[in-house]
Amino acid sequence: MLFQNPFKSRLPEDPEALPGRSNPIFTGEPHCVLGTPTTAPFPAHLQQIIFGLGCFWGAERLFWTIDGVYSTSVGYAGGKTPNATYEEVCSGQTGHSEVVLVVFDPAIVDVTYLLKVFWEAHDPTQGYRQGNDIGTQYRSVIYADDAAQLDVIRESAKVYGQALKASGNDEITTEIRLAPPFYYAEDFHQQYLHKVPNGYCGLQGTGVVCVLD
Repeated sequence: MLFQNPFKSRLPEDPEALPGRSNPIFTGEPHCVLGTPTTAPFPAHLQQIIFGLGCFWGAERLFWTIDGVYSTSVGYAGGKTPNATYEEVCSGQTGHSEVVLVVFDPAIVDVTYLLKVFWEAHDPTQGYRQGNDIGTQYRSVIYADDAAQLDVIRESAKVYGQALKASGNDEITTEIRLAPPFYYAEDFHQQYLHKVPNGYCGLQGTGVVCVLD
C-alpha cells in the first residue's frame, strides 16, 4: 500500500507543525517586472491584500499585470511555521497556503476589482486543492489588511457564492480573515513566470462571472 500524506487533506495540529526558523528566506530584491520594492515600508497611500488561489506562480503574474498594482510578492501564510521553505510548505506540515501579497494604489484600482479578478481566476469551491494541485497549500484564501477591507471581501464572497450556486456550483470554501503573518518565499519563486515564461500555470476559473458594484 502506498504511503499517503495525511497533511494533504487536513491542517496540522500544533505539535505536528514544523518549527521553521527565525530568519527570513527572502533577500528582499526589488520586483523584477515592476521595479518597485517588494518589502515594507511601502508608500503610505498604498493598501495591501493577500490572495491564495492555487499555485502562486500564475497567481502572482495575474496581479502584477493590473494597472494600479504597485508590487506583488509570493509567499506563505495562514499556517504555523515561521519562515517556511517551499519544501516544508509542500509537506503540508506548515499549514500555510501559497499566497500572493498584492500592494496597490486604491486611487487607481479599487479592491473590488482585485476581488473580481480573484474570484474569476480560480475555482473557490474545491477545498484543499485547485485542479490537479492537491494539498492544503493550494486552498483558496483571502487575508484582509483591515476590518473595513474584510467587510468588502465578505460581501464579495456572498455575491459570488450566489452566482456560483445559480450556475450549479458548490459552496465557496475560501478562507477569509484578517491577515496573519506573511512569510516571503524564496527568491527563485518571486516573479517566477517572468523568469521562466513557459513555466507551469494551473489557473482555471469556473466560467462564472463575478459582478460586484
